[in-house]
Amino acid sequence: MTRSDIAIIGGGLVGASLALALQPLAREKGWSILLIEPFAPGKGYQPSYDARSSALSYGTRLIYEQLGVWPEIERHAEPIRRIHVSDRGRFGATRLDATEEGVPALGYVVENAWLGQCLWAALDPAVVSWRCPAEVVALQAKPDGYQLTLADETQLDCSLAVLADGGRSGLRDQLGIEVSVRHYDQTALIANVSFDQPHHGQAFERFTDDGPLALLPLADNRCALVWTRTPADAQRLRELPDAAFLAELQRRFGYRLGSLTQVGARSLYPLSLSQAREQVRRHLVVLGNAAHSLHPIAGQGFNLSLRDVHALALALGASDHAPGDLSTLHGYLAAQQRDQQWTTGFSDQVTRLFSQPGQWVAHGRNLGLIGLDLLPPARQWFARQAMGLGSSRAPVTPR
Repeated sequence: MTRSDIAIIGGGLVGASLALALQPLAREKGWSILLIEPFAPGKGYQPSYDARSSALSYGTRLIYEQLGVWPEIERHAEPIRRIHVSDRGRFGATRLDATEEGVPALGYVVENAWLGQCLWAALDPAVVSWRCPAEVVALQAKPDGYQLTLADETQLDCSLAVLADGGRSGLRDQLGIEVSVRHYDQTALIANVSFDQPHHGQAFERFTDDGPLALLPLADNRCALVWTRTPADAQRLRELPDAAFLAELQRRFGYRLGSLTQVGARSLYPLSLSQAREQVRRHLVVLGNAAHSLHPIAGQGFNLSLRDVHALALALGASDHAPGDLSTLHGYLAAQQRDQQWTTGFSDQVTRLFSQPGQWVAHGRNLGLIGLDLLPPARQWFARQAMGLGSSRAPVTPR
């Protein structure tokens, strides 16, 4: 029976990032890493108007720089140079600027297909092997690790199993790991749009009585739209003809980038805050959306997961034990718990504050945004949260 030191179940952005982060350790310690993914990576990068994208914080850039993959990612990464935060129909607003923070960009927006290709291309087949397409259908705990059963009835053993198979992880449920969920009764409408004026690297976060609306800069003067609405209204907006949809979005957003000219395919995602009640067991780690899934309002979901990846690589690298050692895994979680609690709490509080209707709540939001704009220390604190630098130490390359 085939045995690996570390089996990563899920070869998406989180799983591939972990494999990349563990490569130097695998070479040093003689570990074998197996990456198991149901869907084969696309061959070659094919730009598309409707491509889905991720917002990468400046802190995420620092981690990818240390992993040696950032120069390639940056080829198709659109920098966020300024963020304009406002409350629709009120004077309160604040502006975050990369120049003021002394960084080249507050963050970057990258198409998921390009990011995935960069990660997969950087994996060394001498230490990372693939099973793709392949699906793990069962996990069984053993004294020295886990036994994995694949859909084709192949069985594999590993010392450490990493669940990075997404927010709807059937394996997590199969193992009896409970998940706490806060439903926001909101749906995110996701689409790419274009304006007749250049965005110049500006991102916009606009809060309305109906939910927040975010526009992030993309290449080719596109913008990634994340529009949070009630489920029924999100469905209505998705079904509108393009011209009617653009007209309604224009009324909500205004003319800061001129007139809207194009909208691509629209997708809907129900929103909630979910957190696994267990993230580590002996020989097991839960990562990515399987561990925690956040509201996209603050753009920190993937960035938090990458910091988890970095912290796990540090913990495994510093340990003299086999990868599945429970004390090592507890040490990883203890080191990363404050970051997780802070980031999920920040996302949840901002979501609830800026989604509540009512004149007095809106008045308080308005005063808060004015205060951020007038007080540089407060604005700098807020900017550091957006950059993924406020709740954890600067990344250190695992050795």
